Amino acid sequence: MIRKRLFFDIETSFNIGIFWRSGYNLTIQPDDIIKERAIICVSWKWEGKDEVHHLQWDENQCDKKLLKAFIKQLNKADEIIAHNGDRFDIKWLRTRCLFHGIEMFPQYQSIDTLKHAKSQFNFNSNKIDYIAKFLKVGSKLKHEGMDMWKAIIFDKDAEAMSRMVEYCDMDVIVLEKVFEKLQPYTKKKVNYAVLRGGEKFECPECGSFNIRMRKTYTTAAGTIQHYMSCECGNSSYKINNKTFIDWLQWKMKNNIK
Repeated sequence: MIRKRLFFDIETSFNIGIFWRSGYNLTIQPDDIIKERAIICVSWKWEGKDEVHHLQWDENQCDKKLLKAFIKQLNKADEIIAHNGDRFDIKWLRTRCLFHGIEMFPQYQSIDTLKHAKSQFNFNSNKIDYIAKFLKVGSKLKHEGMDMWKAIIFDKDAEAMSRMVEYCDMDVIVLEKVFEKLQPYTKKKVNYAVLRGGEKFECPECGSFNIRMRKTYTTAAGTIQHYMSCECGNSSYKINNKTFIDWLQWKMKNNIK
């Protein structure tokens, strides 16, 4: 079954403004901004594909073309996945699209791996680099820090831009690997079997009929729920009693024990 999951990451510029001195607890007013922050680059890949795609702002440091092209990709996805995506990446994209008058869907089916990390696990750090190292699936690329941003924004340094794009690409690769590890332990947001025209009792990840019932329990309201699992190893899911009966009838009809 084809799952259209899109993993992505963005890198952004900083605001450039006027201030009289540095220090803590100082107020910088919006009127002091000379140049608004924007999206420097975006990287993305489709689940299971090797190629990582990327776009960067144009020679005038405008992100309009980048956004127009990337939103078309975003709109093709069944699910979009980013680390801290709900709070950061998606809001950034929407704000910049609003600025340029580029249409976006009002809502996307998003999976935020940072939310999964915080709500389902107890890592020492919820940063994706730590989680990736903890799970032994890789790590983010090292870079020179703020100097790379300064070289891109103030000097339009092509080599620095290349390093940033490479850094962003690697973030997406690491993101997918972390998601693959976390995904079996988290609640599914899309039933791909139903989305592709299948039955509710099929595996929501791969659409397989090779499933088994693992546990039955009742809720406080007295409804019966069943935990199911699939041979693909990527799915443990819950179905109600009616769907469970539909599965039993399907098995009888197809002479499956």
